[in-house]
Amino acid sequence: MDLSISEATWLQSLGPRSRELLHQVGDVAAECAKRADEHDRAGTFPGEDFDDLAAAGLNAATVPREHGGLGLGPLNGDTLTWWLMTKELAKADLSLGRCWEGHTNSLVLLHALASEQQQERWFDGIVHREQKWVAWSGEPQARKPGEGARFGTSITAVEGGWVLDGTKAFATGATGADWALLLVNTAGPGGARHADAPPEGLLLLACDLSDPTVTVDESWWDPIGMRATASHVVEFDRTFLPEANLVGAPGAYLHQGWQSAFTPHYAASFLGAAEGAFDYALEYLARQNKTADPYVQQRAGSMKVNIDTSHLWLAHVARLWDSGHRAGAQRAGNSARHLVEHLALETVDHCVRACGARSLVRPSPVERILRDLTFYARHDNDDHVLATIGRAALGETHDSSFFKP
Repeated sequence: MDLSISEATWLQSLGPRSRELLHQVGDVAAECAKRADEHDRAGTFPGEDFDDLAAAGLNAATVPREHGGLGLGPLNGDTLTWWLMTKELAKADLSLGRCWEGHTNSLVLLHALASEQQQERWFDGIVHREQKWVAWSGEPQARKPGEGARFGTSITAVEGGWVLDGTKAFATGATGADWALLLVNTAGPGGARHADAPPEGLLLLACDLSDPTVTVDESWWDPIGMRATASHVVEFDRTFLPEANLVGAPGAYLHQGWQSAFTPHYAASFLGAAEGAFDYALEYLARQNKTADPYVQQRAGSMKVNIDTSHLWLAHVARLWDSGHRAGAQRAGNSARHLVEHLALETVDHCVRACGARSLVRPSPVERILRDLTFYARHDNDDHVLATIGRAALGETHDSSFFKP
């Protein structure tokens, strides 16, 4: 695995196990990068990439060691290694990084909220059968042009469980995942992000996606970027979800603020995209004999400072999670998510300006990075993120999970 100057510096600050894991994931990512253009053009889920991750023993990254996993993440005291693994995959393909985020975030939720019996059941499938997980909440109530109906689910309690009807949009990994953690609301459509119902009405239910009542509509997902996330519309037609698949107490996801644990994880992916553009720029500028140009030097300097700053923020937030400073980690995580978005977008812009229009001609990875990062950064409304940071600083009531005004 070839390392950029920035990457080599950060690897040296980590322990030997973390360095070895990052070398492993870097080797896998190098192969994934070769397939990124193909998956982007076709809009297909990067299943071969997940096969390679599983073959390397990396797919159970946030599963506890006692269940056969690598034992990374905030509940295991090693958050930074996990986020840097995500960064490596996002550097190869931001869509892959997003899919990996969803998978490993789901395993954190199972560790945090599932019963011991549930963990034994589901972690075994991840460790020994290479099962892929996702977590879906998206039920946007605003329609796009031409849509005749809103998205959303309704759930009805029946003997032994619940029956789910309706649709979820932005369902990342819809054509590649085996299991989904569904955030559904007893008050009706809205999931978690788009619902205003009391938190106690939010259920987290595990769904076996091989159920024939679960179908995928692949016609809706045709975006400018993040195409390979396969974030299609998923339809549920009287899907039965047994009581044994209820994960945690109703409302626990909101009451315990678990979304805020994943907010800085987005920043790790943003950083991966930025580092991919930086590495491209260093190689291209050297090959074109442009490194003596003072304006190019300024662009390169800005990119290097942005990437180092982003690493420092991720390391800071990770330490807060690992040391149990949850409130501080939530506040710092929102700041990191906001700042790294801007630093990453700026870094890609510096790359394009330094390297010129040829960097945006396929099959240059920068063309895909620019589209993917611009699109993915809209996952949250950054105006609301920044306002939430301000409300927290001013002592005002604020929503650290979904940044609602």
